[in-house]
Amino acid sequence: MQLNKLNIVAIGGGHGLGRVLSTLSFMRDQLTGIVATTDNGGSTGRLRKRSSSIAWGDLRNCLTQLVEHDSVGNQLFNYRFDGQDELGGHNLGNLILYGLDQVQSRPLDSIKLVRRLLRVKTQVFPMSETPTDLMAFYPQRRCRVGELSVDEMPIMPKNLMLAPLVKSLPQCIEAIENADLIILGPGSFLTSVIPPLLVRDIANALCKRRGHSVFIENIVAEKSPAAALSLPEKLDWIETNVGCLPIDTVICQDKEVYSPRVNMIYRDLTCDAVPHHHDKEKLVAALMECASQLPETTRLKAAQR
Repeated sequence: MQLNKLNIVAIGGGHGLGRVLSTLSFMRDQLTGIVATTDNGGSTGRLRKRSSSIAWGDLRNCLTQLVEHDSVGNQLFNYRFDGQDELGGHNLGNLILYGLDQVQSRPLDSIKLVRRLLRVKTQVFPMSETPTDLMAFYPQRRCRVGELSVDEMPIMPKNLMLAPLVKSLPQCIEAIENADLIILGPGSFLTSVIPPLLVRDIANALCKRRGHSVFIENIVAEKSPAAALSLPEKLDWIETNVGCLPIDTVICQDKEVYSPRVNMIYRDLTCDAVPHHHDKEKLVAALMECASQLPETTRLKAAQR
């Protein structure tokens, strides 16, 4: 089963989703990215403090991963100011998206303009157009608010939610409903993979999915309390917090990792140049193996496209 015959939705945030979108950029308009918008650190966090807005950093990163690395657009949107003044540390792409958001009627219009400027054919959507933050609850009725604080927690939170609760875009739900293959991860479990799943209509669409959903494990352990979780513990935690288990297959390297609740695909995915990155060719091969497990009716329908 060739991937370019499928409709694929990739969900997540940070560099992990960007890597997946870059790997599958040949899919063009048959690929959709749904991006977490809860980041409150770095340039993005400073802009969010200045004026209530969604987090632009992960969206900017995903958009630039879909254009040539050496292109002017990529260099422009990834340029970061140095120095200790007001511009120091800011990313130019974040500033452009933030500025467009101030003059456009909605964030989606800003993203459409940037996609047109960068000539990005792949649909890239925020998980919501409404600003929201992560809120984590752990023993003794304690809680933490914001991605930065959640990542620094000493223990795994019992529950994670969005504050305020937000709705997704109809386009996101439609993409999930029409997807043959849905990709979750890789990336930080609590602050990249989970946030979009906490949007209730995204969670509901995933629970009712007709497509095959695959979770891509990280190559190296992340620096968060989630690093201590086994795969069965991760799956149980997702089910408790999301309301269902939106995963059919897990792709990972370590053959010691196992759960009877999902299909397992074991592959070496390490990029030789950057060991903590997933190699693009190896990742495509693993996803093709997932595609081969799709129901025959789905494969026949995709082959007719």
